[in-house]
Amino acid sequence: MPIFIYCGDDNYAIHRSALTLRSRTVEPEWLAFNYSVYSHDNLNAALEALEAALSPPLGGSLRMVWLANTTLLSQYPPPLLEKLQQTIEKLPSTTVLLLTCAKVDRRLKSSQLLLAHARIQEFSLIPSWRTEDLWQRVLDVAAQVGVQLTPSAVSVLTEAVSNDTRALYAELEKLKTYAAQSEQPLGEKVVRELVTSNTTTSLQLADAIRTGKTSQALTLLNDLFNRNEPALKIVATLVTQFRTWLWVKLMVVEGERDINAIATAASVGNPKRVYILQKEVRPLSLKNLQHTLPFLLELEAALKQGNPELMTLQTRIIVLSQLYAKG
Repeated sequence: MPIFIYCGDDNYAIHRSALTLRSRTVEPEWLAFNYSVYSHDNLNAALEALEAALSPPLGGSLRMVWLANTTLLSQYPPPLLEKLQQTIEKLPSTTVLLLTCAKVDRRLKSSQLLLAHARIQEFSLIPSWRTEDLWQRVLDVAAQVGVQLTPSAVSVLTEAVSNDTRALYAELEKLKTYAAQSEQPLGEKVVRELVTSNTTTSLQLADAIRTGKTSQALTLLNDLFNRNEPALKIVATLVTQFRTWLWVKLMVVEGERDINAIATAASVGNPKRVYILQKEVRPLSLKNLQHTLPFLLELEAALKQGNPELMTLQTRIIVLSQLYAKG
């Protein structure tokens, strides 16, 4: 009696995984009979889903019942607990029961009951300041989709989609179609031409500051605020990115040529990314990078003290951008 729980805030990843589970469970010709989705969080929908889970499959070998966006693991009416207990006890081996939700409250009796019998998998959006994890995510999904990318192309795509899983898959499918007749990895130029960047990211802001483009940096900052991006989250991404650039520049200045050693020092998980980072820091002065990190940490402290967010960020970003414009 397999029971699965998919939870988290990456809704698109949850949806894709649910469809993958469906394709492994129910034969296509029997989908109309052996696959049911209950997407409402009211009591009747939950009761109907649990009742359907007890039914044997028609014709095919397995039945799948998906209770989507359920509150069963965060709150539940008392009558549901008894029905849930009965369902788990009688659930046939021919039924796959999937529950998806945003979060699981492990204190609830319903959650404890399900977790004792279910396999749980979490799907969380990667925070935008964890640039290394975002870069690796692009690599992993590209391999899954079947698209080869150069390290510089991975950086461009990471910057364009940030942590938007839906956009990442959509852009990679587009790139896959383009590269159908080629065995060579797609490069930065092709990705820039084909990938749509509808979302301003803090990584783009970091690049604008690094290249001394004050006007562009301020425009990107305003875009981020218009999308209600938290100020501290923006600063966290800038700190992470400039810290990485600082370590790479420091290692290069000291004469280190071992890519793996540079990757280790800069906390870069994939050494191939070091080539891109070396290119980015080549025109930068070590002194400016050393000045930037404490400057950003002071900015973070100022925001935590309650200073006006937009004005504080604008002032500091102008200073940093002008610093890098001077070289």
